[in-house]
This record gives sequence, C-alpha cells and structure tokens, in this order.
Amino acid sequence: MQTSTTNDNPLRQGMRLQKTAEPCIVTIFGASGDLTKRKLLPALYRLVQERLVPAEFAIVGQARTAMSDEEFRDKMKTAVAQFSEAKQVDEELWNSFAQGLFYLTSDIGNADDYRKLGELLDRIDRERGTAGNRLFYLSVAPRFYAQAVEQLGRAGLTKPKDGSWVRVIIEKPFGTDLDSARLLNNQIHEHLDESQIYRIDHYLGKETVQNLLAFRFANGIFEPLWNRQYIDHVQITNAEAVGVEGRGGYYETAGVVRDMLQNHVFQVLSLVAMEPPAHLGSEAVRDEKIKAMTAAREFTPERVRAECVRGQYGPGSIAGKPVPGYRQEEGVAPDSTTETYTMLTMYFDNWRWAGVPFYIRSGKRMPKRVTEIAIQFQAAPHQLFGAEVMEQVTPNQLIIRIQPDEGITLRFAAKVPGQVTLIRDVNMDFRYGSSFGVQLAEAYERLLLDCILGDSTLYARKDMTERGWEIVMPILNEWAATKSEVSFPNYEAGTWGPQAADDLMASRGQRWRRP
Repeated sequence: MQTSTTNDNPLRQGMRLQKTAEPCIVTIFGASGDLTKRKLLPALYRLVQERLVPAEFAIVGQARTAMSDEEFRDKMKTAVAQFSEAKQVDEELWNSFAQGLFYLTSDIGNADDYRKLGELLDRIDRERGTAGNRLFYLSVAPRFYAQAVEQLGRAGLTKPKDGSWVRVIIEKPFGTDLDSARLLNNQIHEHLDESQIYRIDHYLGKETVQNLLAFRFANGIFEPLWNRQYIDHVQITNAEAVGVEGRGGYYETAGVVRDMLQNHVFQVLSLVAMEPPAHLGSEAVRDEKIKAMTAAREFTPERVRAECVRGQYGPGSIAGKPVPGYRQEEGVAPDSTTETYTMLTMYFDNWRWAGVPFYIRSGKRMPKRVTEIAIQFQAAPHQLFGAEVMEQVTPNQLIIRIQPDEGITLRFAAKVPGQVTLIRDVNMDFRYGSSFGVQLAEAYERLLLDCILGDSTLYARKDMTERGWEIVMPILNEWAATKSEVSFPNYEAGTWGPQAADDLMASRGQRWRRP
C-alpha cells in the first residue's frame, strides 16, 4: 500500500477546485527549453489569471543558459503571448506576475549551484511569504532525473521544514525499459518519499480523460453495462498526423511502444478497465487502476506473433501534401526497423472483462490527429428486422473523444422515415465546447494545480510505471529477436496503418472504426 500526505476525504476530493492553494515556489529545471515556454509558463500564468493560486507565489527558472531575471521575464512574456490560448498578455496582471519570476544560471551537476538555489529560495520565502513550500519541476533530459534529485537531496532541499511541503514533478519517459524504470524509482526514493513524487502524464490532464470517472460512476445508465455481458470489444485509437518532427535520433531509440503506449495509452486504458473506487481520494483511484493493469494477460511470444502488429510508415501524403517515409526522416537509419505503429490485443483476466478483447493502436503519419475510446456493445440477440435490413447498421457504439473536439457520441439504430422499414445508424452527440460554452483548460494547468494542492490522483504511481513496462517488455523483446522477419515500410503515410492490423480484426469478425 502506498502512503500519501494527500487528504483522501471523498468530500474534500470531490470539491477540489474549492480548496485554496497554499503559497509556494515553483522551480523549473531546464527553464530555457521548449516545454517551459510552450506549456509550463502559459499554464502557470493562467492559474494566476484565474486566481487559483495565492499572491504569495513565485517561479524560479533554472538552466545552463546565462540570463538575468529581467531577460527571463521578457522571454517568458513573449512565450505567454505566443502560446497561451488568449494570445495576448494583460499588462497589469503581467507586471504583478513578473515580480515573482526569478532565474538562476546553473549546472544540474554542480553541487554549489544547489547551495545558491537554496539561498535564493530562502530569500524569496522571506520577501514573498511563500512559507517554505517548494515544487521542483524536472523539465530536463531523462538521464538527469536521478542526478537532479540526488543533488537536491544532498543540498537538503527535499526535506520539508516546519510544516511546509516539498514535491517533485518528473516528466516522461520514466525509464526506457523495466530495469531502468526500477533503477530510477530506487534512486529517487533514496531522497524522496513516494508521496512527494509526481510522475506527470499530460494525457491525464485532458478534460475528457478526467470525465471518464464522472461518466462511468455518476451515471446509473452505463455502469451496469460496462462488462463482458454487454460489451463485445473495446477499441482505443491514438493517432498522430505528424512524423517524428526532427526527433529522429530520439525516436530511433524509442519507437511508438515506449513513446506512447506504455505511458499515455495505458493510463487511459486503466480508467476504462478499472473497478469503481471506494471514493475519489487519490490512493483509492490509483489502487483500482493498478488492480486493473495487474489483471492484464501476459504477452507470450505466441501471443505477440498472433495478436500484435507493428508497422512503419513509408512515403505518402497528409492532407494532399506529400510527406517522406520514416526512413527518409533526419536522424533515422536507412534500414531502420523501429516501429512507428503498433496494435496490441489485450485481455483482462478478471470477472468484469473475461474474454473481452481490448484493441489498442497508436501510430504516426496517420490521416488525422485523434485519440478516442470506442466501446462496441454486443449485437442484438435476434435479428427481428431481418438480416438484410440489419446489415445496414453496426452494433451500438459509445465513442469517447479525447482529442480533438472533446466529447462523447452514442451511436444507435433508428428507423428511417417512410413507408418502408429501413434501419440506419444515428448519433447522439455531446461536445464540451457547445454544451458548456467554455474554453477547456490546458492539461498542464490542471496537473500543475493538482500538484500544488497535493492531489496526486492524475499522476502515475511507482507501481503503475513499472507495471506498464512489465506488460510491454515481452513485446519489445520478441520484436528485437525477430527484426529480420518484418518488411518495413508496411503502410503509407496518410493511411490508418498496416493491412495486417485490419486483417487481424477481420479474422475475428470485427473491424476498426474509422474516426
């Protein structure tokens, strides 16, 4: 059982947005990088704009690039104007916000720089009343995670004092395989309690992913059907239209399984498959997620060959424009066998899901950017309207769109108006934008605020990170051992993946939904 300092009272958790954030300092390691200017600073600015954090709040940027406080403030103002949803900066608000922005030129491996950081944080505590509460965000290359935590620990910056708190957000990827993930967990636990560690997955900050809990457990209509008696199969699609975007060198060492499946997609999958938690406290929710993933059937070499598909895109076109194949991308070997598409057939060996296949696919250079969950229900047990009429309709589907156009669609059969009995599919559609008339918050806004509030529900726990690797390692090992047996590329850019993925579904009397 994991320990946590988070208040697990269900009423407090259910009223999260009514809780008042405590004063704190957010220190961003790697503050000169893209993530800080594109996501983190715009998100923190938005939290201040929405008055979700108190006036006793400060941000320290830390990186090797030499900058003064004023230079950092100017760069961040430009970033907020460019990357925030509003595309503009409120001058009065910015002037107040900027007074809490500081910068420290430092090297992640230099112990003396951590002494300087500690002195700066103490000074900000005195000047801005931040009460000794510290959040450290590791927006650096994964190879520096353990080193940064070790240096923080040696400098005495990981131990809270006088009722304050210290938390550390760690970006993905969390390890490159099971052994490295376990090693990293052990290294950071030498200096941090599990309750202080927040392993971030920005997918869990998306409104529709969060809505899965409300959709399943606040509605009496769907949860009784959420099992093997009524659901035929589940499809999860995570498709990107882009290629490797100049990250060919990284992608050669990763591939889509490491980059997307074992973290983003598995987090979403666990919310679909989990049992109802006793309450909405962070540990109760995360306990049920890991229970579900523990029930995932092991991938044997035979299962990998029969129930999984790997692919790599070749030249093609996206939105009418020609694009190169993966092997023509910068930094990619001309004979690369790295997968840019993966389909997995997963089963959960428990009472709720016994025998129900979960088809999961993730790929690059597909026709559009889309992430969705499609729940396909069992067909009607008797073809009352005749086989010829019913061939025109598909079994009922519930589609949960995570991105873009966040919303939920229920597809069912209805009679076409007229004297002849014709049955067609129709959609009952819910869209966040039109239903609530509000701009959805960015994922990083929600996740950063949750960490400041000490709510770890949407963050990955130690056991969940390791379980993801336990599931995929047999797949990666089998594919590494059989590189010569696959012919790449095997799908054109701008298509929905290899023909083998469609053939696998067809052999089971099923087919992929076209988003």
